[in-house]
Amino acid sequence: MSIAAVPFVARLSCRGSGKEIVARDLARARKIMQGMNPHGPAAFHEALCSGVDVTDAGVTYTASVGVGNPATDYTLLIDTGSSNTWLGADKKYVKTNTSKSTSKSVCVPTLTSLSVTDTVTISSDLVIQNQSIGVASTAQGFNDVDGILGVGPVDLTSSTVSGTDSVPTVTDNLFAQGLIPNNSLGIFYQPSTSANGDMNGELTFGGSDSSKITSDVTFVPITSTSPASHYWGIDQEVTYGQSTSLLSGSAGIVDTGTTLLLLATDAFQAYQKATGATIDQTTGLLTLSESQFSDLQSLFFSIGGTTFEMTPNAQIWPRSLNSTIGGEEGKIYLVAADLGSQSGQGLDFINGFAFLQRFYSVYDTGNSQVGLATTAFTDAETN
Repeated sequence: MSIAAVPFVARLSCRGSGKEIVARDLARARKIMQGMNPHGPAAFHEALCSGVDVTDAGVTYTASVGVGNPATDYTLLIDTGSSNTWLGADKKYVKTNTSKSTSKSVCVPTLTSLSVTDTVTISSDLVIQNQSIGVASTAQGFNDVDGILGVGPVDLTSSTVSGTDSVPTVTDNLFAQGLIPNNSLGIFYQPSTSANGDMNGELTFGGSDSSKITSDVTFVPITSTSPASHYWGIDQEVTYGQSTSLLSGSAGIVDTGTTLLLLATDAFQAYQKATGATIDQTTGLLTLSESQFSDLQSLFFSIGGTTFEMTPNAQIWPRSLNSTIGGEEGKIYLVAADLGSQSGQGLDFINGFAFLQRFYSVYDTGNSQVGLATTAFTDAETN
């Protein structure tokens, strides 16, 4: 038994509009803030049958997953912000002799479905028996994909299946069935330079891939501050340059489903002032002149006693992808954006895709912790 790597494709899903990326990120953040307070995820699902879903994301990730025996291959979106696995949005579910109906309904964002259990093949070494799956009868907001592979915390499945407190995630079942050594998931990205959907990411079930990291993994416990505590939430401090504090002792989340680096409004305003950036009216992102960019300082994230540096190059949108956000060729746009709420409300930041392209992340259910490490791309001049 060993860790197992599964490649995935990253795609920019809202070409032509930086404002759409910002809007999707803010919609996702609002659902996290509104949905988890004051009574937790179960009450939210019971009341609204809604919540955070991957259709809010400006960047999406897909992997080919087999279901049934013989397996039918489905293209599923990978989401650390949701935990149910379901399919049927594009390609319909094909029953085989391993399909078992539970006669229960599933209530998760953007779909109505029935629950089944079936064999799920993530790779030749990762074949899960009796995985709970939602089979959609209706689904909204999905194009060219068949459903979601949910790899968020199991608590997010609370009350999503009728008569069931929670549903083991695919990672939970891989560990319970002895297929991986630890109940954890590592995620690696190679920074995007194309919007065409290159195979530039890797999921590592069962731990971290040492060949992808250039430092020890720093682990920190899931924050105790709600609503961040219901997700892959951590506490961190953020400083611009050597002396401008943006956030101190703040709770937020690490989230593949958010595209940008979102900072609480007061922190964002301090960052904008320190950099001299202005809001670009076309894209909705902060922009800098070349001279301002030459003076741009690093962002420093203090997490669990380790400092992670987000270099000036890492803070800008890939210039080769400016056209995908409606931007001008060669212009400099920043990836930090306003979260839309003041700090101190339990969600002061979201370290999204723009952050995670530069660091390896580990989501450790077994020990209720999140890990981060540097990679060969942490300091790369890719943008």
